[in-house]
Formats: sequence, structure tokens, C-alpha cells
Amino acid sequence: MIPPRFRLRVHEELSSTSDLVAQLAEAGEPDGAAVLARRQTAGRGTQGRAWDSRVGNLHLSILLRPSGSLRDAPQWALLAAVALADAVAPLLPDPASLRLKWPNDLLLNGAKMAGILAEATADQRGGIAWLSLGIGVNLAHAPQVPGRATACLADLGGPVPAPEAFAGDLLAALDHWRDRQQAEGFAAIRAAWLARGPAPDAELVVRRGADVITGRFAGLAEDGGLLLTSDGRLRAIVSGEVA
Repeated sequence: MIPPRFRLRVHEELSSTSDLVAQLAEAGEPDGAAVLARRQTAGRGTQGRAWDSRVGNLHLSILLRPSGSLRDAPQWALLAAVALADAVAPLLPDPASLRLKWPNDLLLNGAKMAGILAEATADQRGGIAWLSLGIGVNLAHAPQVPGRATACLADLGGPVPAPEAFAGDLLAALDHWRDRQQAEGFAAIRAAWLARGPAPDAELVVRRGADVITGRFAGLAEDGGLLLTSDGRLRAIVSGEVA
């Protein structure tokens, strides 16, 4: 069931759902447009990487127009990750096998199952003009990614939902967490993310361009940044990629 605030459009093939959402946003499309493609020919993930977009997996991008400052935009990737975990967990024999990796990955038994690409543009007052959440989920297939283990729902041997059906569950979860955020602020999102995040004091390696930072997980900052204990001090990481 698609929540009333969302409008789902399904395409057989697109170059990129996020590119279409960006076009819709610039043309004035209101909050709540969701674009699903059964196949993408030029899907993309973070850091400009190509996203292998096979039929049977989820390729979905969502247009939001939230209030708030542009500096708060990264929090929406964490909100989307929490919603995504909630949508996937009921499909698993062991929900504890699902974990979140900062800032935008969902792991199944330690292997990447899904990723989130959050893109935002500023309005003239420094707020968010529009925000796109591009979400790719390995439902039926686990494409190979160099240097990284991948997983899909089909690996578990149970039923695999059609992408359109799963999109409805995901949008419902996203709707729920937007309501929680509005009522309780980002603290509710932060707590839910931490419940599925790394174990306290786990060793993490963060890459920021050519820089590599090694430390131990110390939680999330109030703005959603990654907290690491490194070289005897607490560091807040606002951008980068956990290896």
C-alpha cells in the first residue's frame, strides 16, 4: 500500500531514477514523487560509482522537499537507512543479520545488500530546495562489486518480493519515520540507527579522498556525523566512507 503522501511512477527502463527525479524537481514537482525503474542503464551510487541495475532488484528514487537547513540534508540518508532496514527486516529469518553502515549502506550478514544516494540542492535562504533519495536494494540478485562482498534477499532461499511490492513497504516505513522525525526530531532517527549500527568500540576505517582515518566507533553526533575515538581523542566525521 502506497502512503497518500507518495505518488509512485513505474518505468520499464530508465537511465537513472535519480536523474529523472532531479528533472522533476527542477520542473516544480511537489514533495512525494517516487520513481521506480525495473531496469536502469546508467544507475549510479556514491562517489560516482556505477550501480549494476538488474531486473528483479529495487531501483527507486524519491523526491522530498523538507524544511530545514541544507546542512541537515545528510540526516535524511540516515532516516532512509532506518526506514530501509525496517522494510527489509520482516523478510529475514534472522533480523539481527541486518546492520547499517555509516552513512548509506545496508548489510546482510556483513555483505552489502543496499545503498542510498542522497542528493540535495539549496534554496536562496540556505534551506533545502529539494532532496532526492536514490535507493538500490539487491532483492533477487547480488551484483559483484570489486573489493566488497555483496548479498541479496534471494540468497536466504525464501520468497523474494517484486520491486513494486517492496517499494510500497519501503515508502510506508519512510512515511512512518518522517512522522517520527517531525514529532521527536532527529534524536529518534539517531537512536534507531544506532540500534542497528556497528557495535560500540568496533574498529572502523574511514576513507576521505586520499586520507584514511582508523578509530573505534563511539556513536553518532547529534547532527548525524560519525564519532570515532582515534589517537586518544574523539573525532566527528561529517563526510567520508567507511571501508
